Amino acid sequence: MKFPFPTVVVFVFCLLAVLNASAPMSRAADPPFEITAMLPMTGAGAFQGRAQAAALESYAAYVNRTGGIRGRQLKFIVVDTQTSPQISVQIMNDVVARKAVVVIGPAFAAECAAVLAVVKSGPVDYCTSPGVHPDAGSYEFSAGISTVDLISAMAHYLRERGVKRLAMITSTDASGQDGERAVDAALALPENKELSLVDREHFATSDLNVAAQITRIGAAAPQVVVVWTSGAPFGTVLRNIQEAGLDVPIVTTPGNQTYEQMSAYAAFLPKEMLFLTGIFAAEDAVTDRATRSQIDLLYESLNATKLHPGYPSQTPWDPAQLLVAALRKLGPDATAAQVREFIAGQRSWVGANGRYDFVNVPQRGLDGSNSVVVRWDKAKGTWMAASKLGGAPLR
Repeated sequence: MKFPFPTVVVFVFCLLAVLNASAPMSRAADPPFEITAMLPMTGAGAFQGRAQAAALESYAAYVNRTGGIRGRQLKFIVVDTQTSPQISVQIMNDVVARKAVVVIGPAFAAECAAVLAVVKSGPVDYCTSPGVHPDAGSYEFSAGISTVDLISAMAHYLRERGVKRLAMITSTDASGQDGERAVDAALALPENKELSLVDREHFATSDLNVAAQITRIGAAAPQVVVVWTSGAPFGTVLRNIQEAGLDVPIVTTPGNQTYEQMSAYAAFLPKEMLFLTGIFAAEDAVTDRATRSQIDLLYESLNATKLHPGYPSQTPWDPAQLLVAALRKLGPDATAAQVREFIAGQRSWVGANGRYDFVNVPQRGLDGSNSVVVRWDKAKGTWMAASKLGGAPLR
């Protein structure tokens, strides 16, 4: 029996409709792949948290323009740690209960140290502080260059500038303690035997005044003062240094390398403000083309969303890229163990801070050869390289 042409057309459309209805949902209809970002949006570390959250949003936009995670859109869910280790643990317990595979943050050493025990079996946690030092093979990774390597680069820079007398003031939290240990380790090296620590001072991050500590530092007549704390407490120290009339170069952690802080503290910044940081901040010193391309991508992506790429805004960039690379390779249904194995096996993965080798530098991938000293240039309103890679001063 022959069907008239219109009847055949209707039949074909009906058949296609039935087939489509029974087919699996397309990737376009899949929900976004969500990654929790535990960041200090309030509290003493809010400078860092806000910058990191904005950078992750910028990175997600880039990923989604370039195919997402096997077709699924990427979305970061920012949860405020309030710069608190206790709250960080509560949040991480919730993340574990939801059986998440990966998480970014927290942003401070004390928070990262607090959640380490929670992630013994996963998820993969990429802490955005360089001040935590996870054991090789653990599920926690640490972003950036370790404080030990950063401060070793600082010592290299200072001794070649003829500096012999250092003073140090550190906060009593985990970040400050980590910085103090790193300074002691650097000064114990034979090549730094001419550097001496003439005074060390401590303060609580809740202190609103450190005038007594600065008076003692001034009396010791240092040539340089190392200030190892970040966020609002850093501002407290700088203000008291200016009020005391202590006119020496100040060296500090990369956690303070934000345009927001430089603007907020402009009235009491020292004449010479030095930061220990990664090579993203000194592209002209980078000869590796692949790394320069990654730095360009970082700056273009952040500038497109009107972000200034200071240290905190770039800190989650490479970790997020590594996690996405793992998920794109393994698929969105990958396990935490598979993601950890993927990252741990990378020997020449290229990011905005250089080539990562997780085999030789477990849980971090970067060493002191990726570090640089930069100087805040008030006139230009940005950071300028003061050293070569590794810390040797520019001539």
